[in-house]
Amino acid sequence: MSQEKAVKFVNQLKWKQVIAVVAGVAIAGGVMAFTQDMSREAIAERIQPSMKVRVAGDEPQQQAAAAAGDRSGEQVYNQACAACHTGGILGAPRKGVADDWTDRLPQGMAVLLEHSINGFNAMPPRGGCARCTDDEIEAAIEFMIADL
Repeated sequence: MSQEKAVKFVNQLKWKQVIAVVAGVAIAGGVMAFTQDMSREAIAERIQPSMKVRVAGDEPQQQAAAAAGDRSGEQVYNQACAACHTGGILGAPRKGVADDWTDRLPQGMAVLLEHSINGFNAMPPRGGCARCTDDEIEAAIEFMIADL
């Protein structure tokens, strides 16, 4: 008799948990709907594409970026490079830390720039900054090694 009661208790407990989760989700969804801006403009902004496709014949990104004006090395570093090069993520040489650059600097700026543009080891091409021009990448490298 006690086993039957235990099984019945567990079955009832499972249903209570399922009902509690469903109720929680329904309440949370309702609260979220009331807190979000539901105007047409806000919805259009939330569902806009995250990327755009470049069609053959369009002006390449680098030319468009160059036309907009080159950013300084510090601006590029802060926007694209700092995420890895501030803390030395995956062996990235840190800005202003001479020991991190001892094997790299003797190779020369041409090699540093080539590795930065094409990617090297864990560093993705252009450091993940697809919109950066070659000149901006070089300026970012010069900014990182300026204090050495």
